[in-house]
Amino acid sequence: MAKIDDVAKLAKVSKGTVSNVFSQKRPTSNEVKERVLSVSRQLNYVPNHIARSLVTKKTMAIGLTIPHGSFLFSAFHTQFINGVILEASYYGYRVLLDMIPQMKVQTPFLSSYPIDGAVVMQPVTDDERIALLDSEQIPFVTVGRVMNATVRDVYSVDNDNREVIYSICEYLIGRGHRHIMFLNANERMTVSIDRIRGFMQAMNDYRLQVEPHMIHHKPDMSSNEYMDYGYEETMSVIGESKKRVTAIIADDDRTAFSVLNALKDLRLRVPEDISLFVICGDMSMMVQANPPLTSMDLLPSELGAESVRLLMSQLGVRPGNTPRNVIIASKIIERHSCQTIDQED
Repeated sequence: MAKIDDVAKLAKVSKGTVSNVFSQKRPTSNEVKERVLSVSRQLNYVPNHIARSLVTKKTMAIGLTIPHGSFLFSAFHTQFINGVILEASYYGYRVLLDMIPQMKVQTPFLSSYPIDGAVVMQPVTDDERIALLDSEQIPFVTVGRVMNATVRDVYSVDNDNREVIYSICEYLIGRGHRHIMFLNANERMTVSIDRIRGFMQAMNDYRLQVEPHMIHHKPDMSSNEYMDYGYEETMSVIGESKKRVTAIIADDDRTAFSVLNALKDLRLRVPEDISLFVICGDMSMMVQANPPLTSMDLLPSELGAESVRLLMSQLGVRPGNTPRNVIIASKIIERHSCQTIDQED
């Protein structure tokens, strides 16, 4: 394990300077601070939290709040959390993971936390976590757009979710699909609202009619229907109502596999009968599926790392000017679950 002497030697500064960079007890130039932090990352150096806390009067911990139901983390969550933990460790911070029941935020939950700041994942409209953080004046970063009427100028990191769905629709429409079913996230999530706007814009731009059976929203995490989201919707629309669907956009890998199960029960094949596109999926699972599933790479690890960088800037740990809102690029990963069809079909 690297020691402070190792960092000082490689960064060509004194041990006292390394200590100052992490303790912020005395000012250090931005150039020296960046050099020390860069070497610390390279050597995986982590300062002693207890000693540093005594000097700085800070907890040296940040909170990561994630709404949950009775389910295990998805691959997206795991990769995102890894990005947060690794980046936080570069700055000498620990991560306090807070799993809170969705829509059941208790007022004292943040004010009593031993944290210097927080990362808020999966914000919803009028999110109580965001309102509490703002009222308690605790620095925070959201992963997703904020839609709280009384909260302004928030630091956030996100994908361009409107453009994500627009590009997926454009990809499918370019392959001849005109009858697309969209299995979106929960309707209160801000990402879901942005996605709907992208979907409607794409349909409008290509002069395609949007019918009620085409758009669905994931149930609340606490509901019994959450784990099977995608199965019943597919069975109802395609099996019972006999609606015309040539392509399905699934919110995540769990939803996609529920769709695959439903299509199997309906004796339909992917992609020969129905094309399937996954917005947010585990890349290894996408490859192992039969057929391998075309998906969007949202770079969850980079989302996590960038959220910490923005938070460190608020805490004065990371030097330099930082934008309040950062958009992480995404890209389509083509596999074998989407087929080109005749536009007349």
